Amino acid sequence: MKKVYKISAGVLLLSSCIVIGSVMNFQVSGATPPPGTADDPVVTKSYVDQQIQKALNGGGGTTTPTNPTNPTTPSQPSQGTDEVKNVALKPGKILIADAGAEFIVRSGNAVIYTEDSNGVADLTDGKDLLNGQAAPKNHLLSFPREGRGIQVKEGQKNGLIVMVRGGYTIK
Repeated sequence: MKKVYKISAGVLLLSSCIVIGSVMNFQVSGATPPPGTADDPVVTKSYVDQQIQKALNGGGGTTTPTNPTNPTTPSQPSQGTDEVKNVALKPGKILIADAGAEFIVRSGNAVIYTEDSNGVADLTDGKDLLNGQAAPKNHLLSFPREGRGIQVKEGQKNGLIVMVRGGYTIK
């Protein structure tokens, strides 16, 4: 009789665990929200591909090529695009950036040019470079306002090669 009692107790225990488990369907709250919510949306591959194409094309739509003016002509502004251009700057000339432009000095010795007391952001070192300070080679320089730029260091006979993103003027 004891054997029948043990088997019955085991079947009853197993059955009750199954019933209790299915009735009390607790959801485990972990680090990730369930898929399909605002915090973790479910998206299709075509949507992801579309968003990647928008990002690659500069925010959406199709891009049309433009014919920018000759950027090396003195006092003639360039077209403001996200295209990176290599600009040759001769001694005695000043490369003035439009607001939001970025420069990288590739060759030659350059110094910062500003008409006010504020400077230019050296994003590579996280410093502010003031008027007359050396502009380091291969550093990303950001120009937050118009009227600031770079020029060839005094006494240097060779010019500069500068990579430019954004608008600029050569004086």
